[in-house]
Amino acid sequence: MATDRLRLSLRPVTSTVRTNPACFSPSTLSRNLQSLGPDCDSGAQFALQDPEMASVKVEDCSQTLELNVIIKDEEEEEKIRTTVSHGDHVETFSTSREQQQEDQRAKRSHHCPHCEKIFPFLSKLKIHLKIHTGEKPYSCSDCGKCFKTSTVLKLHQRTHTGEKPFFCPDCGTSFSQISHLKSHERIHTGEKPYSCSDCGKCFKTSNDLKAHQRTHTGEKPFFCPDCGTSFSQIPHLKSHERIHTGEKPYVCSDCGVSFSHLGTLKTHQRIHTGEKPYSCSDCGKCFTTSTDLKVHQRTHTGEKPYFCSDCGASFSHLGTLKTHQLIHTGEKPYSCSDCGKCFTTSTDLKVHQRTHTGEKPYSCSDCGKCFKTSKELKVHQRTHTGEKPFFCPDCAKCFKTSTQLKVHQRTHTGDKPYVCSDWN
Repeated sequence: MATDRLRLSLRPVTSTVRTNPACFSPSTLSRNLQSLGPDCDSGAQFALQDPEMASVKVEDCSQTLELNVIIKDEEEEEKIRTTVSHGDHVETFSTSREQQQEDQRAKRSHHCPHCEKIFPFLSKLKIHLKIHTGEKPYSCSDCGKCFKTSTVLKLHQRTHTGEKPFFCPDCGTSFSQISHLKSHERIHTGEKPYSCSDCGKCFKTSNDLKAHQRTHTGEKPFFCPDCGTSFSQIPHLKSHERIHTGEKPYVCSDCGVSFSHLGTLKTHQRIHTGEKPYSCSDCGKCFTTSTDLKVHQRTHTGEKPYFCSDCGASFSHLGTLKTHQLIHTGEKPYSCSDCGKCFTTSTDLKVHQRTHTGEKPYSCSDCGKCFKTSKELKVHQRTHTGEKPFFCPDCAKCFKTSTQLKVHQRTHTGDKPYVCSDWN
């Protein structure tokens, strides 16, 4: 049987092995051969006689050691068994690879002393510990805001630089954070992986789910420092705080009008664009907001959800109810700065002020004639269209205005409501 020569230099700490590349790698031997280091202080020669059973003989001037190593294919054998004969004393070492891997994992495990969380890397543990210590060693050179990690600082700095390196492959929209891109992509895929355990409703992000769950728990953890009002979401609190500060950060690029809410600005901009994205499924009429559509749909359903507590009258609009209640209180909170006349609504005041200014903002597209109110314009346009929407139930005669109909109906009732003060 062929014999290959192997030279081994044993030292107290490390073992250096030189071998022919054709031989089996001695790396599997080095760990156990290190145990021989303290006993041997001279070079040694030994021979590999059989690929399956290697007998290694170590000789020096004082003792003879015999090392028998069973070498088998990794797929066939999960254990490496080493037998060391030291004179009359024999030691056997047996270690499974699973145990070795478990030992390595244990060595790599780093425990948080505060919450018992386990981390595979010491660097991860150090970052985690800042949660407990409150340490924020990384500060933004632009605004001074501090962060726990350099990664979070880099993400923040994109708010100053405007950098948005992550692009949506579907629509090209760019984002400063990859997490924002992933959330956005769910718009295209329709994926909603986060579901509410109470009602089953699904959401695109875990933050949306958390905010929703507060509708079930009633939790409102965000408080206004000025008035103490509480809110379930931070954006709602920020919007509310503008009531106290008077801040209106959203400005219309067309007319310069500013708003405290982004949603209000978007609704306003439809005045300039003419966009009316919400349409009635019953009559096809379009509206600029979903709220206006809901109110309109009550003309079809007949729903009047708002009741007057004084007389029981019901209304389809909350604003109409509030205006109606002024009849009972007699309140007229809107006064004209020119003549002092008072009105129950701001709309009535605006219409009245046009008698002083002469303003007629509503013009007829057919003849160019102008009017103070949109109602006057609608009545006028019927002279061009010939429309007569008001009809008499007694004789079916039609009229352009409700006033004309009322006057006509007196011919049937005989009502004469106007009396001359001079006539006896």
